Amino acid sequence: MPYDRAKRPRADAERNRARLLEAAQARFATGADAVTLEQIARDAGVGIGTLYRHFPTREALVEALYRQELADLCASADELLVGRDPEAALLTWMERFADYVSAKREMGEALRSAFASGSVTVSEARGQLSAAVQTILDAGIADGTLRSDVRSEDIVATVVGIFAATSIAGGAEQRARMFALLLDGVRRRK
Repeated sequence: MPYDRAKRPRADAERNRARLLEAAQARFATGADAVTLEQIARDAGVGIGTLYRHFPTREALVEALYRQELADLCASADELLVGRDPEAALLTWMERFADYVSAKREMGEALRSAFASGSVTVSEARGQLSAAVQTILDAGIADGTLRSDVRSEDIVATVVGIFAATSIAGGAEQRARMFALLLDGVRRRK
């Protein structure tokens, strides 16, 4: 079957898209109230027309960034198990998840629009997050360090709750203590 060039973007277009997402991620992470598409295009070293070709609206850019960050977070579960015991991997993953949730605040209104339109769903995200946690749980069950009766979706919901309860200024210390409590509850008793 011949290769269809029309179906795959050109290499420079793929690079531009990646640079735009990287610039958007960095710009939103600053916590600035008014991140403009012009700033993102400038940071990526492309023109505003290039940005609009890839992302016709701010919401489209935020949705693409959200999906990429979610995929990266979920993929990190496997990576964390390399060189770490499952308990340490789970703690590191939960900390990354908290950072991920925190970063979404800067995308605020555009992300709410993506959820409202149905292009992004909470159940889809929770399913992906639960699958990532299950990867770590399975490793811990296999080596006997984590309980086999713990449900990954319960860990995801608990981490969301912990983040919501500790997201005020100075909450990082309390979040760390609550993560330790959660880990203690997941740990298999010998």
